[in-house]
Amino acid sequence: MASKPRTFCVIGLGNFGSTVATELHRFGNHVIGADLSDTLVSHHADQLNQTMILDARDDMALKEAGIADCDVALVSIGEDMESSILAAINLKMIGVPIVWAKAISRTHHRILTKLGVDRVIHPEVEVGQHIAQVLHNPMVRDYVSLGNGFHVVNFRVPESFEGKTITEVPNVQKFELRCIGVMRGTEFLGQDGTDCEFQPDDLLLLLGQRKNLRDFASSL
Repeated sequence: MASKPRTFCVIGLGNFGSTVATELHRFGNHVIGADLSDTLVSHHADQLNQTMILDARDDMALKEAGIADCDVALVSIGEDMESSILAAINLKMIGVPIVWAKAISRTHHRILTKLGVDRVIHPEVEVGQHIAQVLHNPMVRDYVSLGNGFHVVNFRVPESFEGKTITEVPNVQKFELRCIGVMRGTEFLGQDGTDCEFQPDDLLLLLGQRKNLRDFASSL
């Protein structure tokens, strides 16, 4: 069941902010995009429900624009840390229930956290770590972090696994991993992946702690 559409405001329509805004809109939410640049605002006017030239450092401007009525706001201001901090303060002050913010440094992160921002994100760092992990082990196709050190990883099935089932894969129990299933193209196969034999290009989906998954990948 799809979640109920909400109203989002994205402050800062650079590459990151505009991507988040357009994806949220694609999901069926009401999205307001705001930026000081009239060029960026005009560029995204047809992609969002509403765009506006707005100085988020001015709390009255935010109120007059109706931003206080939004369910969630994302501060995605680029390199101007002062503007980012002031925007976050103002969004909290006018009563936006949930405020996320992009940080550009560790100091910036600490300040935003102290201000009560609900979540601070480092897009470049997070994407960089993700890419490094995938590049490091060619058996890893992709992974998703679930928090608390747990990840779901999809592994390319090596040739040595072809014709075998998950119960015949070595070291799964040793590394305390759980098989979620097997993907064959766009098809999900098998209850816990135990009922199907691996074929070329299959992906094995495993859940476990990051270190254990890394050790398992190395064992392959």
